[in-house]
Amino acid sequence: METDIVVSIITPSYNRLDLIPETVNSVLSQNYKFFEYIIVDDGSTDGTLDWLRRVKDPRVKVLVHEEFKNLGQAASINKGISNASGKYVVILDSDDLLAPNILAEHARFLNDNRDVGMVYGQGYAIDAEGRVLYSLFAPDHYEDGDPNRLLLDCYIVSPGLCMFRKNIIEKVGSLEESFRAAQDHDFALRIAECSLIAYSGIPSFYYRKHDGAISVNGLETRWNNGLRILSRAVGRYPYKKTTVRKRRAVLEYRLGKVYWYNDRKGLAANHFFKAGFLDPIRAMRVILGLERNT
Repeated sequence: METDIVVSIITPSYNRLDLIPETVNSVLSQNYKFFEYIIVDDGSTDGTLDWLRRVKDPRVKVLVHEEFKNLGQAASINKGISNASGKYVVILDSDDLLAPNILAEHARFLNDNRDVGMVYGQGYAIDAEGRVLYSLFAPDHYEDGDPNRLLLDCYIVSPGLCMFRKNIIEKVGSLEESFRAAQDHDFALRIAECSLIAYSGIPSFYYRKHDGAISVNGLETRWNNGLRILSRAVGRYPYKKTTVRKRRAVLEYRLGKVYWYNDRKGLAANHFFKAGFLDPIRAMRVILGLERNT
């Protein structure tokens, strides 16, 4: 019989007193028994840490940085990983929710598919009241295991979708702490470059859309980090030249949009020109309205 901790769930938390109780409940209400829940507070000042310390559940471990410093999301996740006992790891943001029964489902999947280093499932965006807005993947979504596709389309939008083998994390290294945005994309890429990844199609987590969501802030930083991630990826793995060119075009275009809406039209035009030069066919489709200009 299984008696040891199999899964370690890690949540980095910073000033989430209004949302983290529901996140914690989504973990503690799982029907799977063999897990620990590590929550790393990143220097909260709104009472989050006090609330976490009042949670009376032996599965919950609350950690803090030295001198209660704010070191960033990646550093908090890395601290959680370094203290994890499980052979599988789930990384759940402090404003998101695990779907019911997903720990059991994905642990079973990895037990049955020992060549897979990461499995991810279906996710759903929800509003502040918990109403489902849309699913993250189309019904015909599939995973072919090609890192080129993940690099280009960046479709694993959150690690909350995933369960990782801890030994694969140890192989690829921890999250990049110098990135204050897009570090999850870099991490998923490194996993995909050295192991098989799989899509289960099972409802895995709920991504909360709200005004304070980390993922809607700092877009300039996010897309500039995207260029750094791309450069590092090319140095690690033999990506196709067309993939690299098209991904760079996407990043240049998104930077152009950020600068355009910030009324920095000259800088925006420069990035739009680069995007069009790198991927002229897609640029023309956007101009003609044949493709959504995301």
